[in-house]
Amino acid sequence: QVQLVESGGGLVQAGGSLTLSCAASGRTFSSYAMGWFRQAPGKEREFVAAISWSGRTYYTDSVKGRFTISRDNAKSTVYLQMNKLAPEDTAAYYCAAPPSPYRTVAVTSKETYDYWGQGTQVTVSS
Repeated sequence: QVQLVESGGGLVQAGGSLTLSCAASGRTFSSYAMGWFRQAPGKEREFVAAISWSGRTYYTDSVKGRFTISRDNAKSTVYLQMNKLAPEDTAAYYCAAPPSPYRTVAVTSKETYDYWGQGTQVTVSS
């Protein structure tokens, strides 16, 4: 059973930084892409960043240059370093994992992912 546990959310002022972590268990972490999504109240869950099993990274345009996704396969953990946070970044952040290994297509689509964490709240005050 795949389990994903996020941590690291919180309240931060605009311009500040946070690092989210997602610890995975239940299968060989290094073989799978991982994604970060976010959902603000009243809005659809949207793609933020993804990292392939080989380390290729993908970002939505609004976070490019501010957020960095990385992975530590030895710790089965994926990270989202968020800098220059803005109030519009306020949302619940979810990490996600696909059902199949070595996936490199459609990693920006939430339909690709079967496994989701419980989410961690990020609130950015102006």
